[in-house]
Amino acid sequence: MSEKSEQQRLSVLKTYKLYVGGKFPRSESGRVYEVTTATSAAGAAGKGKWLANAPRSSRKDARDAVVAARKAFGGWSGATAYNRGQILYRIAEMLEGRKDQFTREVADAEGLSKAKAAAVVDAAIDRWVWYAGWTDKIAQVVGGANPVAGPYFNLSSPEPTGVVTVLAPQDSSFLGLISVVAPVIATGNTVIVIASEKSPLPALSLGEVLATSDLPGGVVNILSGATAEIATPLAAHQDVNAIDLAGADDVLAKDLEIAAADNLKRVLRPQPVDYTETPGIDRLTAFLETKTVWHPTGSLGAGGSSY
Repeated sequence: MSEKSEQQRLSVLKTYKLYVGGKFPRSESGRVYEVTTATSAAGAAGKGKWLANAPRSSRKDARDAVVAARKAFGGWSGATAYNRGQILYRIAEMLEGRKDQFTREVADAEGLSKAKAAAVVDAAIDRWVWYAGWTDKIAQVVGGANPVAGPYFNLSSPEPTGVVTVLAPQDSSFLGLISVVAPVIATGNTVIVIASEKSPLPALSLGEVLATSDLPGGVVNILSGATAEIATPLAAHQDVNAIDLAGADDVLAKDLEIAAADNLKRVLRPQPVDYTETPGIDRLTAFLETKTVWHPTGSLGAGGSSY
């Protein structure tokens, strides 16, 4: 190909779409909004460089995501913890293969140099692997046999809460995103993610990774757009069991807490978090319920010995 023809070649611009039920729909509303680089990445004050038009999700998109998440919940929560760990690790493998793409998107989204963005992406992949390793271990930490005054076994075991809405952090477009999504699905929940309003592209690209992994469709659903517009109907939705307000400001968080009270949703309130620090298990246990079973020990033999 000649130098002249290379210069005349038009760029193929990427069309970002939502990720709902394992598919890539456009917003039902047909709306989009401009996504630009962080101003520091643009090198000047004011509006950054245009990157793409992202879908602006509607209430209908939110309801569709809930239907997809509920449909996937039975199979995902019923899978063995070991199998969930294998699937999460497979996602980390695929993220590793697309590091260059995510490094570029994170650099644009957060105004970082290429080296710093690469470090953020590496940390995000490591974080995903870390949570993958917890899938078959968390039950031993938070469950167990309880001593009781009587001839009974009393066993407690964790179970997933159900469908969880997660407001992704606004300023940590990839590491923060993975830090709030991975623990929710690691424990068997399904999730509707509201991507960072100003930096949604890494989240929407994550959907492409999930779609080509072994993760069943509907386990993770990713919406972009105005955070308050999407979160409000989800907080009030009767088939959403819990909500993580990580990406909400104080005013929005209060409004969503009030809406979530209608069906007694579990609410994880926003709090200052340094996503570069090693996480504990708080987000793993935030959306777990504890099931306790009583069973008589019985007796063995004429001597009345028990087991």
